[in-house]
Amino acid sequence: MAKVYVVTSGKGGVGKTTITANIGCALASKGEKVCLIDADIGLKNLDITLGLENRIVHTILDVVNKKVTASEALVRHKQLKGLFLLAASQIATKEMLSPEDMKRIVGELYGKFDYILIDSPAGIERGFRNAIASAEKAIVVTTPELPAITDADRVIGLLENAGMAEENIRLIINRFKPQMVRRGDMLTKEDIQENLSIDLLGIIPDSEDVIVATNKGIPVVLNGNQGHGIARVFDNIALRIKGELISVEKDLQTEAGKGIIEFFKKLFSRN
Repeated sequence: MAKVYVVTSGKGGVGKTTITANIGCALASKGEKVCLIDADIGLKNLDITLGLENRIVHTILDVVNKKVTASEALVRHKQLKGLFLLAASQIATKEMLSPEDMKRIVGELYGKFDYILIDSPAGIERGFRNAIASAEKAIVVTTPELPAITDADRVIGLLENAGMAEENIRLIINRFKPQMVRRGDMLTKEDIQENLSIDLLGIIPDSEDVIVATNKGIPVVLNGNQGHGIARVFDNIALRIKGELISVEKDLQTEAGKGIIEFFKKLFSRN
């Protein structure tokens, strides 16, 4: 039976869809059978991030309208044969999908995958309620900026109010900039954790590699970076999802994050 995660955020533009795509790729590259569901109805970005936009025949709206089954609407990834996508519809609106529709779709796919990751639209309106309806666990994405953290806090409250246990909600901090932390211009991970009070699943340093890969329509995990740099961070996150105990400090031991490691080394050497 699949473990069902919703990847969500309170604020848009924090990198949620890119993170969903890369975690899915990292899990599939480790032999897991993974289904990604794009619940961001009306925008339809996950297929582009995965480089699958030309292969979409049916969307989640066709499943809702019972033209095809959820299994029939899936698109298999070109490189990772264990990774599948159920694409959103660009012409639909969030009101065309209900929480009950999402439960039915996930219910059909539940026994066929090891992991189902649902990419939620940002915000707390109808699209959010649809995306969380069938999720057992949540990954909340934020950037180290006060508006994003405030909105993430609101989302965590709504998840708990919907019945999700605190231990099933975990946090990813995206676009972490060691240089700004070093100058005291950015919140530290401890600051953010203290504000949100949930466990960290990963810290993704700000990286040009992610931008380059996204613009190519290739997740950074598959863009010739396997096991190195920022791709290693997504590997770490995938392994934590699988239950391995890997320190989040290892996420900062990348090319993009080495600045903060040097900072802490210098800091401790003074004492």
